[in-house]
Amino acid sequence: MNIIIGSDHAGYDLKEVCKAHLLQSGEHRVTDVGVFSHDSSDYPRIAKEVAGAVSRGEYDRGVLICGSGIGMSITANRFKRVRAALCHDVYSAKMSRLHNDANILAMGGRIVGPGVALEILEVFLKTEFEGGRHKKRLDLIDG
Repeated sequence: MNIIIGSDHAGYDLKEVCKAHLLQSGEHRVTDVGVFSHDSSDYPRIAKEVAGAVSRGEYDRGVLICGSGIGMSITANRFKRVRAALCHDVYSAKMSRLHNDANILAMGGRIVGPGVALEILEVFLKTEFEGGRHKKRLDLIDG
């Protein structure tokens, strides 16, 4: 899978954990658009870069991490064809894929620990969209 990942300074450590995990698996191509340190940064810039690339179809999925995940998800969801889901537990990640065909995972680096974050990430990437009645509902969102 072709994945784009980004964070602000508050999500930097968790982004690095997630990126290392994705690269170690050997199953994914990963593009990291920053940030690359703990220096203060503005989350909308990163969210727009990731969401824009997913919206244009350049990547299969995106991952965004800031302190709470809220700002990243709000920004990302302003883009057409983007369905960013803020997930802090495995069940939400699974349902975001099954019923909502979410294509960007947002997490809070100050909320979710690395072990749970990797479980969330794996479920988000491996769960397929159910389609059916859920497709009809997504069409209502996009229409």
